[in-house]
Amino acid sequence: MELKEIFGARLKTARVINGMSMDDLCAKMNNLVSKQTISKYESGKMLPSSTNLIALANALSVKPDYLLRPFTVSLDRIEFRKKSKMGVKEENSIKEKIRDRIERYIEIEEILGIDSNFVNPIKENSVIAPSDVYRIAEEVKNLWKLGQDGIPYVIEMLEEHCVKVIEMDAPDTFDGLSGFVGDSKPIIVLNKNFPVERKRFTAMHELGHLMLDFDESLPQKDIERFCNLFANEMLISQDVFKRILGVSRHDISLKELRAIQSNFGISVEAQMFKAKQLEIISESRYKYFCITKNQNPAFKEQVEKSTYHDEKSGRFTSLVYRALASELITFSKASELLNESINVVREQLELV
Repeated sequence: MELKEIFGARLKTARVINGMSMDDLCAKMNNLVSKQTISKYESGKMLPSSTNLIALANALSVKPDYLLRPFTVSLDRIEFRKKSKMGVKEENSIKEKIRDRIERYIEIEEILGIDSNFVNPIKENSVIAPSDVYRIAEEVKNLWKLGQDGIPYVIEMLEEHCVKVIEMDAPDTFDGLSGFVGDSKPIIVLNKNFPVERKRFTAMHELGHLMLDFDESLPQKDIERFCNLFANEMLISQDVFKRILGVSRHDISLKELRAIQSNFGISVEAQMFKAKQLEIISESRYKYFCITKNQNPAFKEQVEKSTYHDEKSGRFTSLVYRALASELITFSKASELLNESINVVREQLELV
């Protein structure tokens, strides 16, 4: 791509991320340039003057260098699979934010010489029945040496196995998504505003999409159901679950489920679904639980209460500060990668 085309594409990306129309951008710049001029910029027909470049960058809350940086990441294999109430504008904004975050993530790995190519350890990963899901989840736990006592930090575990995790400030209608950058760099995107139990479950659900092989004829609802089973089994295996609760129950106390939640980081709702799935409780008992939760606000609040310790994705930030401490990048470059001011970066860098 020529510089005009790069600038045009970057300008449109930044505008989409900010949820702005061309008219909005003109207004934000106090009409320093016209809508027609912005259209020419985005179509790659002309470049701005230095004055207009700085004004555009300020209006879009990006650095001028960003608008001139070549694209290095394609998100062709990332889709919003789940039914969402988000409009196209919101989805496009999130996609472009993801692209920007991934570009910076991959750049810092390249600066540090880190090979983050992912290899799926499961050779027979075809799924046509729940038994396949349980088998594969058990294989993953064994190969990754996760044990049966729960995964203390799901996000950290994924990043240790070359799965990039990005947390986004997104609407409640967005849970998460996953996909590949190229052929060997998987990413999982989570809504950082959700309770930790929901983030952990979503992360494991998306890992299912990355690792399991589904036949093209399988309905999407079945794919989502199998990924939910995979997430549930990764967080707590059916054998451990049965050992704790028993193989057949009529009533289960909230205190029992709270104890499991605190130890395994899996929500009460996910546990009740698992109990139904494993026939520990009956279908009618599970329906009664759902009806009670939806009709009783106080009970719903108790059921949805988060009790597990928080966990966040911090690998990218750590890599930037590692490169900065090793003098592989400047404070200015670290500021650009972290999207923070140089003063903030200086304050956060604590050499020991």
